[in-house]
Amino acid sequence: MAATDELLGPILRDVSRAFYLTLRVLPAEVRSPIALAYLLARTTDTIADTQLVPAEKRMQKLQQFRARIRDEGAPPVDFTHLAREQDNEAERALLQHSGEAIALLDKMEGADRGQIQLVLETITRGQELDLARFGDGSELKALETADDLDDYTYRVAGCVGEFWTRLTRTHCFADAEIDEQHFVQNSIRFGKGLQLVNVLRDLSHDLANGRCYLPAVDLAVAGLQPEDLRNPENWPRLKPVFMPWLEKATDHLAAGWHYTLQIPHEHYRLRLACAWPILMGRQTLDLVHKANPLQSEPRLKISRGKVRSIIWSTLWRVPFKGPWRRVFSE
Repeated sequence: MAATDELLGPILRDVSRAFYLTLRVLPAEVRSPIALAYLLARTTDTIADTQLVPAEKRMQKLQQFRARIRDEGAPPVDFTHLAREQDNEAERALLQHSGEAIALLDKMEGADRGQIQLVLETITRGQELDLARFGDGSELKALETADDLDDYTYRVAGCVGEFWTRLTRTHCFADAEIDEQHFVQNSIRFGKGLQLVNVLRDLSHDLANGRCYLPAVDLAVAGLQPEDLRNPENWPRLKPVFMPWLEKATDHLAAGWHYTLQIPHEHYRLRLACAWPILMGRQTLDLVHKANPLQSEPRLKISRGKVRSIIWSTLWRVPFKGPWRRVFSE
């Protein structure tokens, strides 16, 4: 129990304070499986992003960990070396406790375990594809097309919307009458939107690590090469390429907001858990819109005061249908 409390408490809080807020408000029925899925996904993300370890070694560890998540009989994965290479203490602890996370997965009820295994299979395969594309980052490369970026955002985030929907639908409102196809489509767009926010916000950071997620085809229309984006003075040339992606991210988040409206009204906690990342994402896009995203400093991040404002403004509105509908457009 102590290991479980540490994993789903301090360790999870330290690797993502924003998600920890969402977790705390989630209905108890889905809190543990969603928390565990998040921890496992953050573990794979940490593996993939450990720049001091060669790309082929990271790929090997990702594949081994994916196999262990999928199959209880697969051998355990040794993360000792990877953990030593972490500057972030929370991510080091995450890797050091990965065996305990797997033990929790093995003990989880069959249907929930299957859903976690399914979404982690998609996420890790997306991360492996990313590593295969970009390698160790020594050479700056870009995704080729808009479809490549759309596929990437689905693999690492859109699939999480599907997972979230299947789990909450089963545990919280299995008998509710909902337009299922539209509901799932909105959940996917919800996840894609959050990942696009990350892509646009972290553009300069990714460029420094040899990764350009803006499609090369789009850049070519503006007469740009990925290398040109390392010069902040090229922002005016990039802006006509960049802004349609910002609008797409906003549209995805709006679909995510519609998703909150499709959740049965009495499920206040679930709607809040969806609303907070959507509204934080929209506020982040506002910062990106006003900035030059080719500049590495300052790092674009909404303030704690803005986070508190989002929380309090939604807490009083969530019982009321009219005020809730208007939150995203305010």
